Amino acid sequence: MKILDRYIGWTIISATITVLIVLVAVFTFFAFIEQLEEVGRGTYNIGKATVFVIASTPDLTYDLFPMAALIGSLIGFGTMMRNGEITVIRCAGVSKLRLIHAVIKAGAVLLVVVMLMGEFIAPPAERFAQDYRNVAINQRVTFQSENGFWARDANSYINIREILPGDQLRDVYIYEFDDSSKLRLSTHAEFARYTGREWVLQNITQTMLDDDGLKKRTLAQAAWDSILKPDLLSMVTINPDNLSISSLIKYSRFLRDNGQTAQRYDHVLWLKLSYPITTVVMVVLAVPMVLRANRGVTVGQRVLVGSLIGLGFHLMNKAAGHLSVVYDIPPVLSATGPALLMSAAALYLLTRTP
Repeated sequence: MKILDRYIGWTIISATITVLIVLVAVFTFFAFIEQLEEVGRGTYNIGKATVFVIASTPDLTYDLFPMAALIGSLIGFGTMMRNGEITVIRCAGVSKLRLIHAVIKAGAVLLVVVMLMGEFIAPPAERFAQDYRNVAINQRVTFQSENGFWARDANSYINIREILPGDQLRDVYIYEFDDSSKLRLSTHAEFARYTGREWVLQNITQTMLDDDGLKKRTLAQAAWDSILKPDLLSMVTINPDNLSISSLIKYSRFLRDNGQTAQRYDHVLWLKLSYPITTVVMVVLAVPMVLRANRGVTVGQRVLVGSLIGLGFHLMNKAAGHLSVVYDIPPVLSATGPALLMSAAALYLLTRTP
């Protein structure tokens, strides 16, 4: 059985990797075309657009893997069916469940690699890509993972540790320098809220430096006029979809502790936690689809069906995220709902497959 598992596993893995490469190449090409619309803004040129697209590839690979797993399993398993190998294996007494077990083992190998990429490689790569792009376009705003967002406004340097929903900021540091590049005022505000015309800083601590030494004062709130408007900050805000599981847990807890809604982040968190189940369901779904197909079904037809199912599932996941916010659907249900529907479909097909 180990030989059979290795043979089926290698067939599924090689087909899935091939499909994944093709899908990533196609989606990367369209992403590059989309970035061409921004070329010419600031110092953003074709070379920098290429760097941005390449840096976004790990996150794209993570998103496309379930679809690639389904299509790859259909191609690999379908090829074995067309060559009569599945028929011989079944005639040798190998059960349907044993075939599913071999297919799942193959998918699990790739799943572990992709999960590690999605947790440790994709988030920092995506942050670098967004930072690289926004610096080129705006020439003012930068991002550093350990120290938040940085910007320069005339002789002032601004550091924002957290950007919250609803045009709010947390831990804002403003360093003002004189014309001789000497620090004259340091300001820290616990919160900042945009009123539509200007920012209002709250719980302020200021340190003034002059020839007489240091002077400190505290203010309950004060108005702050800055180049950093909400529309500009939204360009450098990291999308929840691009955060790691640990970051999502941390940020969701922070929002709830401060009276903010964390539904969008909770949805993405549950989506990532259910990612292994989703992938396994996609791989398992390929087995009854192939076993129930007649010998006249071509590989191209299987790829088309798998592509439509994978694309439909992808769109369902995206729609569920927006619907959960609009209709206040519990995140655990909105995130796992599409996977549960696919699981039910796979189970139904398996029970009706001889």
